[in-house]
Formats: sequence, structure tokens, C-alpha cells
Amino acid sequence: MASALDKYRKDHFLGSGWAFPVTFSVGNYQLDTSEYEKNINESIRLLLSTQKESRCMNPNYGSGLQQYFFQKLDEALKGQIKQTVHFTLLNHEPRITVNSIFVEFSNEQIGLVLISINYTNNQTNTRHNYVYPFSVNEGTNLSSIQ
Repeated sequence: MASALDKYRKDHFLGSGWAFPVTFSVGNYQLDTSEYEKNINESIRLLLSTQKESRCMNPNYGSGLQQYFFQKLDEALKGQIKQTVHFTLLNHEPRITVNSIFVEFSNEQIGLVLISINYTNNQTNTRHNYVYPFSVNEGTNLSSIQ
């Protein structure tokens, strides 16, 4: 019992909150929540998916990756995406330290870009990876990617 309480105290800094996307559990109709590393990964996904100036009370929140829609897939675009992601995480996700970011053109025909983020959790000093799929083409065919 003491070890579970110790883990809770240690990981409580990592946060907990509503799961994203917002869902409800089937059995008891309660709001699903996420905790710890899963909460950080959901926060990163939400942050990178949000367009800048789309939140009226916090217009600086978001990554602005949408500015790279329909761009030519080249090394310059990789550098721009990498810099944008690094700057966004540095300013909006204080629970992590970004170690490296890799941008890979996974499928050039449909414009799929994989952004791999290697980060260290500041509280536990553990390393984690998160891969964010980003499509630079139209979003009508995204269901066929997954």
C-alpha cells in the first residue's frame, strides 16, 4: 500500500485531466481521464494539432503546423517543422525537456510527415518518445493512413 501511495505522490506532478478526445466510459457513464505519461502525450498531441490564434483566451497556444500545408517536401521543410515543434514544446509544455526531434517523410504521395519527439520527463528524469503524424496534404484521406 505504501508503494502505491509513493508512486502517486511521485507521479502526481505529471498531471491528470480529461482524456482527449473527450470520451465517456461505457459501464458507469463517467468522463474518462488520463494520467501521468499518457496525459503528457495527449497534451503534446493537442498542442501540435491546435492552430495558433484559435483559442480566444490564449491566442498563443498551438503550434502553427498548419502553415506548412501544401508545401514542397524537402529538407528546408523538415528544418522548419523541427524548429516550430521545438519552440512550441519549449513554451507550452513545462513538464518535459525536448532531447531531439526527427522529421521523416513517411509517405510522400499522400504527404504524411512523422514527427518523432524524444523527451525527458522533468520530474522523474525518464526518457520517452512520441510520434506525431502530420499530413501536409488535404485532410480528406486521413482515415486510410491509420
